[in-house]
Amino acid sequence: MEKPFNDPFVEFSYDTGKLQTNSLHQPDRNNFLKYVHIFSDLDEESIEKISKLGIRKTFNKESVVLFEDEAGSALFLIIKGRVKISRITNDGKEAILSILNEYDFFGDMAIIDNQSRSASAIAMSDSELFIIQRNEFMDLLQNHPEISINLLKELTRRLRNASMIIKSLSLNDAEGKVATVILQLANILGKIKQGIVEIEKLPFQHEIANMAGTSRETISRVLHTLEKKGFIKLEGSRLKIFNYEKFKALFN
Repeated sequence: MEKPFNDPFVEFSYDTGKLQTNSLHQPDRNNFLKYVHIFSDLDEESIEKISKLGIRKTFNKESVVLFEDEAGSALFLIIKGRVKISRITNDGKEAILSILNEYDFFGDMAIIDNQSRSASAIAMSDSELFIIQRNEFMDLLQNHPEISINLLKELTRRLRNASMIIKSLSLNDAEGKVATVILQLANILGKIKQGIVEIEKLPFQHEIANMAGTSRETISRVLHTLEKKGFIKLEGSRLKIFNYEKFKALFN
């Protein structure tokens, strides 16, 4: 069973099958690499060396970090902020494939297969990224097998998650599609507080629609339906899931 939340302050207990708040303190921004999954098994000396390989770069909200079809020349790690990975469909609409948060990384696929970017990356908020050039990252993979193993684990997790989402979005009705996206957002952005899962900064409804493959009007209607049924509560840009396990069992 996989950890259902991409959050360094929430742990998933494999013994109880439940979420629990861990005891980590907010990490020093200079040590952010320790919280990036592929580097989590490295010692302090290796982390320090990697911190000197890349550069930090800031991107304003709505700035394009990389374009679909451009050459894959670097790996990007999110120090702070939020980035969406998206493509433009044949009819000119945006399809959001994923939303990434602090300590996530992207750009690895094009580095590994030396092909062009399969999607664009756009900052959803003012963001700071750490950028490692392709040759430097390939050297890391060769010199640190633990990075390669963790990268394989991450790619496998993404593939399983993508398969689940594709299946859910293709088989479900509008309510099921929106619920699937809510679960996806909870996995990426959710934090547990007193047994309630919260997404503090819910994406705009048109962005959720682009993830679910439906209209903004449908998103608005279904969110209010789910709220009336007692599954969720909307408070401005915050969304709460009162019983995550039940919600997941119903719509996953």
